[in-house]
Amino acid sequence: MTTVLKRFALVCATVMLSAAAAQAAEVLTSKDGMTLYTFDKDKGGISSCYEKCAVMWSAYVGKEGDKMMKDWTLVKRTDGTMQWAYDAKPLYFFKDDKKKGDVAGDGSGGVWHTIKE
Repeated sequence: MTTVLKRFALVCATVMLSAAAAQAAEVLTSKDGMTLYTFDKDKGGISSCYEKCAVMWSAYVGKEGDKMMKDWTLVKRTDGTMQWAYDAKPLYFFKDDKKKGDVAGDGSGGVWHTIKE
């Protein structure tokens, strides 16, 4: 019985790790591999994250002439800088994400979410 339970636990762990890896692979990232987030309070492709909000959630900035793949655009911020958007949703980094693959901000406040391709 112990061998059967060990095998079952090993299979479950393998399935869970595979599912987690597949989920992580779907999360949209910047060119350097850092996780990108959307903010539910942004409407009409316009960022509403400034001042205190922007301390924790920095905009993924670009510049006119930068090229990205399909569904990527640049949107203008109130200070004139350009921010990357995916599917018309402005994109942000979370301050507490320290390395590639971190998703510490997902679900924060019920309004911040990773975006999946």
